[in-house]
Amino acid sequence: MKPTRKIKCPSCKKEGDWFEEKYGPFCSHRCKLVDLGKWMNEEARISEPLRPEHLEQFADLPPGQHLDKPEPDSSA
Repeated sequence: MKPTRKIKCPSCKKEGDWFEEKYGPFCSHRCKLVDLGKWMNEEARISEPLRPEHLEQFADLPPGQHLDKPEPDSSA
């Protein structure tokens, strides 16, 4: 059995293993739509455009799909 990594839903802050669910990282379809509504109403926004110097710290990372998967929590 692989260890589960508990995260908080970005909308309602309920804790769970949301990446394993259909709407991850959100706990439900409702929370996903609430978040989308905030972006559409410009309540949530990116404060400034990304510039190349923002990404310099990641230049030495090795390529691969493993970067898109969360690492298991080793503190448990």
